Parts: sequence; structure tokens; C-alpha cells
Amino acid sequence: MLSLTTIVVGEASGRLRSESGINLYLQEAALAASVEMPPLEIAQVVEGQMALEIAEKMPMRYPQVYVYCERLSNSLKEKFRTFSGTARLVIEARASHDRANSVEPHLQAVVDSVTSVLDAVRGEWRVGMFYAGGYEVAYSPVKGGGRHYVKAAKISFDVEISLN
Repeated sequence: MLSLTTIVVGEASGRLRSESGINLYLQEAALAASVEMPPLEIAQVVEGQMALEIAEKMPMRYPQVYVYCERLSNSLKEKFRTFSGTARLVIEARASHDRANSVEPHLQAVVDSVTSVLDAVRGEWRVGMFYAGGYEVAYSPVKGGGRHYVKAAKISFDVEISLN
């Protein structure tokens, strides 16, 4: 059986990659931020966590979106369940540009798209998995990365899980 973190991360990334996912909202968000952005390819939505220093050494295309489980908490809220608790998921968006002041609007378009997807997918994801709709966004400062500047944002949210 797949691990619980693999399942919940797969559910989240599947929603981002779907037809009603991130690309549905990206063009509207890019227009609002006054930037041009092509639709994201499937390879730009990555399941897993990767440090910027390592990611920069690999061939990639920005923006990048990483989906991973930061914390899994089995609080046994429901007695006689194998798992009854919370998975803390993070969707980390990274944008890059050759000018430091141009990174922010590109990143904001991706963050707006991700949060629009999260707003649209509230409710039951699968039997025993429920997303209530709240999230938190934390931004990092602009850093030098590779030949360009990079900025990241972490969108954190909880998924309630109740499984036997």
C-alpha cells in the first residue's frame, strides 16, 4: 500500500495539474499582475521538496511548483481508527527573472493561481480525506540563483484524514 503522505500529496498535485487546476487561473492572474506567462507544463508541478541550491543544478523551467507533506499528525481524534489526524501540506511556488524587481509579479501570478485552485477544491478529496479551505502564504526574499534572481512562496494548508 502507498504511504499516506504519498497519497495526500498525489491528491493535491493532481488537482493542480488537472484541467480545472493551475492553468485555468494562470492567464487571468498573469494579466492582473501585468506579466506574460505561458501555461505550466506537467513537469513544472513536482511532487516532493527540493532545496533551491539543488534544484538550480538540474535542468528546469520556471516557474516551478513543489507539492510536499511537511508534517503528518495522528492525534487519534476518532477512536478505533488507524489514522485520525492532519496532514500539513505545502505548495511551494518559485519564480525567476533576470531582473530582481520583475520576480515578484511572476511569483504573485502563480501564487494567485494556486490559491484559486485551493478555493475551488474545498471538500472531500477522497473517502477519509477532507480539505476545509484554509491556507497560509509565506514569502521568502529574492535570492540570486543560477544566472537569474529567484523568489519563493510557501502556501501551507491542512488536510483532515480519517482512515482505518
